[in-house]
Amino acid sequence: MNAAPPDNTCVLVVETDEVLARHVSADLKEAGYDAQIVQDAASGLRRMAETQPLLVVVDRMLAGESGLSFCNRLRSNGVRVPILMLMARDTVEDRVACLEAGADDYFLKPYRTEEFLKLVRLYLQPDAQSSEKLRFGDLVLDLSTRRAIRNGRTIDLTMKEFELLKYLMEHPREVLAREQILENVWGYDFVGESNVIEVYIRYLRLKIEDEGEKRLIQTVRGVGYVLREA
Repeated sequence: MNAAPPDNTCVLVVETDEVLARHVSADLKEAGYDAQIVQDAASGLRRMAETQPLLVVVDRMLAGESGLSFCNRLRSNGVRVPILMLMARDTVEDRVACLEAGADDYFLKPYRTEEFLKLVRLYLQPDAQSSEKLRFGDLVLDLSTRRAIRNGRTIDLTMKEFELLKYLMEHPREVLAREQILENVWGYDFVGESNVIEVYIRYLRLKIEDEGEKRLIQTVRGVGYVLREA
């Protein structure tokens, strides 16, 4: 049986296709979420300010401003909630573009209810049964809440930030190549030039070194990254 949704259940859906929007909305509401539907990026930005949703679902092919551009604008405005992008194509280039725009994950069309809701729950319902914690120096990663703790302060993480930090903490003091990180965190082999990892490493550093703490994520030029004290 599925766990009950969290108390704040607002999910914003930005979808031009009215039929698909109604289908997504009905499924979310049936699962216990408060689905807020808008049809374009401008309306999405206004609704974000009004509802402060826990998760955003956006179609890459919006009328007018694209889903990629909308996602970029949210991240530029400091929005850190998970973003799921609906996409019609599944090429490496499409996936990289989605992640570089700031999306946490993507869902491929044709739309399938159970697979979509499984992905939503993955981002909104942490495994409360797990009590495991990873530790490195003064940094703690709580696997049940998907939050980091450093020097007594709690640090909220998006799903991809959590997965990236978890992977680094599972391999302390081990130099991890960019190809390894992409394959294990994003699930595909490295192809071409992409700054996805650099973007998320920057997000993590801003959060876990927010109070001037010692840098833990070190760059190994030409190779990748390593979690170690300087």
